[in-house]
Amino acid sequence: MTKSKTAKREKISVASEIDRIEGRKTQCKGSLERAEFRQRKEQLSDTDRLALDDEMAIMNERILQYEKDLQELRGENRKNMMLSVALLAISALFYYTFVY
Repeated sequence: MTKSKTAKREKISVASEIDRIEGRKTQCKGSLERAEFRQRKEQLSDTDRLALDDEMAIMNERILQYEKDLQELRGENRKNMMLSVALLAISALFYYTFVY
């Protein structure tokens, strides 16, 4: 099962992976804001308040993980862009050297 899952991930472009993670991060931030609003406005019992605090802590951890993943993906995207620019420059150099 993990082989097929990693094979699927390899076929996904870096840009679409960035978009997907940004969407998840946005959803998580929205859930966190709703939980914070609920914590401020509602009168909760101690157990409900603790459960809500635990849920908020989990969401904060997820947001931090998403930010870390985004940073790595953006670095990879930057490397791919630099490689593309280098290949374009080499192609242009060969074109102007041998064809033009």
